[in-house]
Amino acid sequence: MAQVKIMAEVKSQEQLTEDVFSMWLKAPGIAEKAVPGQFISVYTKDKSKLLPRPISICQVEKDQGCLRIVYRVVGGGTEEFSKYKAGEEVSIMGPLGNGFPLKQKKAFLIGGGIGIPPMLELARNLDCEKTMVLGYRDVLFLNEEFAPYGQVYVATEDGSAGTKGNVLDAVRENGLEADIIYACGPTPMLRAIKAYAEEKGIECYISLEEKMACGIGACLACVCKSKEVDHHTHVHNKRICKDGPVFAAQEVEL
Repeated sequence: MAQVKIMAEVKSQEQLTEDVFSMWLKAPGIAEKAVPGQFISVYTKDKSKLLPRPISICQVEKDQGCLRIVYRVVGGGTEEFSKYKAGEEVSIMGPLGNGFPLKQKKAFLIGGGIGIPPMLELARNLDCEKTMVLGYRDVLFLNEEFAPYGQVYVATEDGSAGTKGNVLDAVRENGLEADIIYACGPTPMLRAIKAYAEEKGIECYISLEEKMACGIGACLACVCKSKEVDHHTHVHNKRICKDGPVFAAQEVEL
């Protein structure tokens, strides 16, 4: 799917937590093509910062040509984005990467931290029985927006809400079962989910998080180890931005 680079208009911005923000963008030509699990590259206005920031797509309104990103402020680039107001313009490129396969199986949608936002658009598009399991350090965000699409379970590291522990602790504590798992979050979480899926014989797709440079697969800055030899590099690598970010769990080594 061809990507485009445009100047998108900021429609609105909302602060969800101390460091998590939600931004709606008018992005014609990108929103209409986007599928759950893809991302966009967002460029700063600071010319000293050459590389864009990859941010997953949280929600899409195709008929309005709009998309939503929910991101955490972690550095100068995302701090700049958090200051944008409605009516401002921002340079973006997308849609990028490959999304989740939409299968009609009883599903877990598991998100951890800033891996939670892309699971919302997946929840909206999956036509099946689905259970959302969301993992947080402490402060919750977006959890209530998942409620229209199925049962939502929460895990927090400090035990302030839901299960005390991680997402798999919540799965086990509540006796949850599924035939397919979709997951996005930090690598340790994905590694545990991959092992859990293998143990239970469950089909599993994971979306990997990684720092990126070009976002289109040319620079090889975001490779991960793969089971098979990549036709592009001829080694056991996959480009997360181009071949992913979504992979069948058995394709990649974590």
